[in-house]
Amino acid sequence: MNVMGIVLAAGMGKRMKSKLYKVLHPVCGKPMVRHVVDTLNAAGVGRKVIVVGHGAEAVQAALGNGAEYAMQEQQLGTGHAVRMAESLLSGEEGITVVVYGDTPLITPETLTNMIELHRTSGAAATLLVARFDDPTGLGRIIGAEDGTVECIVEEKDCSAEQRSIKDINAGTYCFDNKKLFAALAQVTNNNAQNEYYLTDVISIMRSAGEKVQGYRTKDNSEALGVNDRVALSEAEQLMRLRINRSHMTNGVTIIDPAATYIEAGVAIGADTVIYPGTVLRGATSIGSDCVIGPNSEIADSSIANGASVKQSVLNCAVVGPRASVGPFAHLRPGARLGEDVKVGDFVEIKNAVIDNGSKVPHLAYVGDAKVGKNVNLGCGTITVNYDGFDKHETVIEDEAFVGSNSNLIAPVRIGKGAYVVAGSTITKDVPADDLAIARERQSNKPGYARMLKERLKKAKESARSDNAKRSESTDA
Repeated sequence: MNVMGIVLAAGMGKRMKSKLYKVLHPVCGKPMVRHVVDTLNAAGVGRKVIVVGHGAEAVQAALGNGAEYAMQEQQLGTGHAVRMAESLLSGEEGITVVVYGDTPLITPETLTNMIELHRTSGAAATLLVARFDDPTGLGRIIGAEDGTVECIVEEKDCSAEQRSIKDINAGTYCFDNKKLFAALAQVTNNNAQNEYYLTDVISIMRSAGEKVQGYRTKDNSEALGVNDRVALSEAEQLMRLRINRSHMTNGVTIIDPAATYIEAGVAIGADTVIYPGTVLRGATSIGSDCVIGPNSEIADSSIANGASVKQSVLNCAVVGPRASVGPFAHLRPGARLGEDVKVGDFVEIKNAVIDNGSKVPHLAYVGDAKVGKNVNLGCGTITVNYDGFDKHETVIEDEAFVGSNSNLIAPVRIGKGAYVVAGSTITKDVPADDLAIARERQSNKPGYARMLKERLKKAKESARSDNAKRSESTDA
């Protein structure tokens, strides 16, 4: 059966107090409305219409061409919003799922089960129901013991008896598409807010003798609509724990889930251990048997099996099998580490390839470079790649050795098996197997240290005496 979707995403979100359009606020790295659309896709929903208003261009930019868009120029209620999709969908046969763009916690499983119940029950409408001990602010479900629904009453229109009901409308619906738009044509704005409520469709269908079915969610968090920063924080926490639980179920050890931040879309292999304080963002992929953290931030990076990253920052980097990064390393975009590479403490790698078995143990900068296999870069090695206008490449071939505190001024090539003596500033290519030394010859001055100290001591005593005389003169 044809299944379509309407996403209500036209509200301003004034309570967010933000320049960013409400449904574009991210939850675990993904805009709320993107979560909703991805859930519709995962549940098998085909054609999707996003009802937009304020910030329409930004929403379209975030979602792209994977959906159609309907403009709601004036926000006159949820029923009015759904009617904005009428010109696109009213002629279709099938099921239409209606969901809010600020409900990022709705799951594909729930939508799939709702759609199936709707299909098999023969209902004109099926709505998601949640039960809260304190349902303040939420529309109440007036229904029967068999799970059918009589009507939905918004809290502002509830009687005292209706306010005591704990079953609430979670704001997600399945409709027979033709019956939906037929009922919407009968909705009026005769209520406290002078708005056209989508919930009135339920009463209209019931009055016409149609069956309306309820589907109770097992997880009340799916009913959470994000209208302010407090709810956004709650959604972030709930989504984060859901993501962490999924990874742990799939064989990942997360030492402290409450202190581990993994965005939606991150992939992690089995038997990897994630330590507290770790933040994994974007399109990050981590293999099996890795050790990540503590206190590492990794974004849009690929880490192969058996690698480790400790107390480091990675952005758009590639880390090869069994490579070791950190502590306190920074891998910037274009950093690519091969197998068994070691990048140690206070090392920065940018737009550089470090091939298999090479080591950059500590206090080094390698940028715009190609480093071959089994190379050792000593402490304080710097590739001097920028002249103020252009970036230049440094090439260090296999099995070369660069001593500590060396500057390699690009463009320059260190040949295979070559040796750069510590403290050198290299400005010319070093052929294979050659030794390069580029530093001033040491010269020792006998007794000069003692003479220098005596001179400095006299100068300091003279300055102190001058200060004392000036002070006496001022006092007088």
